[in-house]
Amino acid sequence: MLLKLLPIPIRSRLAPTPSGLLHAGNALNFILTWSITRAQNGHLLLRIDDLDKARRRDKYIKDIFQTIDWLGLDYDDGPQGVEDFKKKWSQHLRQELYEKALLELKEQGHLFACKCSRKDIQAISKDGRYPGTCTKQQLDFDQKNIAWRVHPPQEPLQLPIHQLVETNTSLELKGIDAFIVKQKDGFPAYQLGSIIDDEHFAINTIIRGLDLLDSTYYQLYLAHLMGKTGFLNTYFYHHGMILDEQGKKLSKSEKATALQSWREQGRKPDELFQKAANILGLKGTCNNGQMLVNILKEELTI
Repeated sequence: MLLKLLPIPIRSRLAPTPSGLLHAGNALNFILTWSITRAQNGHLLLRIDDLDKARRRDKYIKDIFQTIDWLGLDYDDGPQGVEDFKKKWSQHLRQELYEKALLELKEQGHLFACKCSRKDIQAISKDGRYPGTCTKQQLDFDQKNIAWRVHPPQEPLQLPIHQLVETNTSLELKGIDAFIVKQKDGFPAYQLGSIIDDEHFAINTIIRGLDLLDSTYYQLYLAHLMGKTGFLNTYFYHHGMILDEQGKKLSKSEKATALQSWREQGRKPDELFQKAANILGLKGTCNNGQMLVNILKEELTI
């Protein structure tokens, strides 16, 4: 699997959430993002996504910095520690940007107010997709316990998707659900916060796991609605993942083995660098970041 040599300087990001201790899957994404960015002499941002303030913990933020240090990675922009993050980099300091985007979407008629709970939806919809309960009720956006959802496309919508591997393809967005952009607690949802941040920091390359492919669809649809041409021209790479013994993706909510325990046991991250090399289709042994970057550089110049 050969990567493209992009015609523009890469600007990418590490974007962990401080809602639990990081696991091997998080580290794999860090390694892939860092190595691809460094191999093309790009700019790397550390952006910690803490919109879910209720689950944010200082120990989880600290774990992010410890994991980056343990992996031997660096970044060009972003917080240098827990307090620096909370004072200068938290998403809650960019609330005005999110609110502006939400207001524009509402005024343009792209949103509707919804009172449904997850339990309500599951009782009606077997596959968990939104059943359209509140779509035409015209509920007040500003009343309590109301979420804001996006009207899905009424007809199949084709959008180009730029990829770091293989060829560019056209993406059909007919399967988009009526997803949430503002939660009942008043905070913007992940999909909206992520795209606004990527535009704000001029990110042009996003490297994420295959489990976030649906998020790419949702975010491209939002970018289309908002006219965010920068995001629509972003290059994507959806990489393979590390699975548990049951063949499921690792998850902080499922208490997947944390990297903190790896560090306490004195384990080195060599196997994670080798896993990254294998995913990229690189041959030979690779047990550290500089080795991975050097191999990638050779591949890009062939």
